[in-house]
Amino acid sequence: MSQPVKLVSFAIVLVCILLALNFGLRSSMGFFMTPISEEFGYGREVFAFALALQNLCWGLFQPLAGAFSDRFGTMKTLFIGAALYALGLYVTTDAGSVTSLNLGAGILMGMGIAATGFGVVLPALARMVAPEKRSFALGLGSAAGSAGQLLVIPVAQGFIAAYGWSNALLLLAGCALMMVLLSSPFRHETQPASFQAESTENTQTMMQALKEAGVYRHYWLLVVGFFVCGFQLAFITVHMPAFLSDEGFSSEVAVASLSLIGLFNIFGCLLSGSWAGIYSKKKLLTIIYALRAVAIALFMVFPMTDWSVYLFSIVTGLLWLATVPPTSGLVAQMFGLRYMGMLYGIVFLGHQLGSFSGVWLGGYLYDHTGSYDVVWWAACIIALITALIHIVIDERPVARLRAQMA
Repeated sequence: MSQPVKLVSFAIVLVCILLALNFGLRSSMGFFMTPISEEFGYGREVFAFALALQNLCWGLFQPLAGAFSDRFGTMKTLFIGAALYALGLYVTTDAGSVTSLNLGAGILMGMGIAATGFGVVLPALARMVAPEKRSFALGLGSAAGSAGQLLVIPVAQGFIAAYGWSNALLLLAGCALMMVLLSSPFRHETQPASFQAESTENTQTMMQALKEAGVYRHYWLLVVGFFVCGFQLAFITVHMPAFLSDEGFSSEVAVASLSLIGLFNIFGCLLSGSWAGIYSKKKLLTIIYALRAVAIALFMVFPMTDWSVYLFSIVTGLLWLATVPPTSGLVAQMFGLRYMGMLYGIVFLGHQLGSFSGVWLGGYLYDHTGSYDVVWWAACIIALITALIHIVIDERPVARLRAQMA
């Protein structure tokens, strides 16, 4: 990859399929909550905690996976991640043991997702393409994850219905191993000429990059904002099927809801990636979080019908991963690409701390109150706060990069 890769190419297609598998497999885990909980007599908090642990481990290992990828290459990272992902799904088949459930669906899957997902692949994707194509490439990669949610969730639900939840997990483990083959575009990974030119004056070490970001207030505002994103997305992904079942909707409505989110997320990511290359990224994020708050409030206030669920899913899908292109783009814009994997990984850790909170609180508060209402309204309020936070972020490159540009 000494020359930038075209957006329409076989390499980009393989990368997008890899991201689709990464995102789709973990998005399907919510459909295992009911059969596993019913078979072993667990409350929903037990399975919810395992998935909350997954999100937490995903976040904790994301900076490490990003740093490993920056140092040793994307392909080696993806090999290790695919093996951990598949092993986690396999261990989860022994869900009769809470320890196995937490180890498999929680720790191992969380590590595998970190090493095969956005935090590793998007920085590599940004380095593959020309500078003017980066924002759209990030949107394309995010859209690929959405396509995975659209395509893999119905397949996983079909596996559960046809073969039972345990065999379904084994089949999904086989799918996870396919990511090894899909990592081939990074086999001869080198820095494209555009990135080499951009990096000639960057003699910064990894520790210097960490120190620079650590004392930069606007970087931490970005971390706080992504915490809220994770809270909302993980709560909906894991608890939406159970929530809709409690409201009297069939499992088909839940499948359609998450599939619609995945479908319209594709359009939302592509639009966000395109706009992030033209307009202010922080203003785009402000609008996205404000619209999320409005959507949740209207969903909770008005009577729920099949069509209101579908409408909410469509709007949510448009805003779902639309935060990823401008957020990851801001990291690159502020600090450059050299240590983007590590620095975006830290931002993503904030996202996953939010995911842990959303998933676990959803199960905990449901078991203690019999309702998800408190979590829904909390997600609405913190989205409004996040919209305000992004108004004050300084999206200019840090002083070091501005001096180099001058």
